[in-house]
Amino acid sequence: MGGLRPEQQRQLRQIAQEVKQTGAAAIRLRPQLKPGTRLMREWQGRTYEVVVLDDGCSWQGTQYRSLSAIARKITGTAWSGPLFFGLKQNRSAGRRSSPALAPVYSPMEGSHAAA
Repeated sequence: MGGLRPEQQRQLRQIAQEVKQTGAAAIRLRPQLKPGTRLMREWQGRTYEVVVLDDGCSWQGTQYRSLSAIARKITGTAWSGPLFFGLKQNRSAGRRSSPALAPVYSPMEGSHAAA
């Protein structure tokens, strides 16, 4: 029937290893983005827009399996896609002595926040 995707297999192996070593595993929930969600990121003076699909994301008319693949294309280096697009906080940000830069949100005309 196709089996699990490689990313899911990797996650299960990681959880199994953690349980083997410590006897427990932390539950890591990743927010699920609904298809049609638009993610925007300004980087090096340009604005990038990604559309979430049922089975990946679309950027510049090309479909990608992950946000990380798109972040890699944009930056030319390995990036965490959720981190690049502001969906996840950098782990070291919580340990900084000075405050980290926070994203600025401005309401878009005609848009409403979902409850």
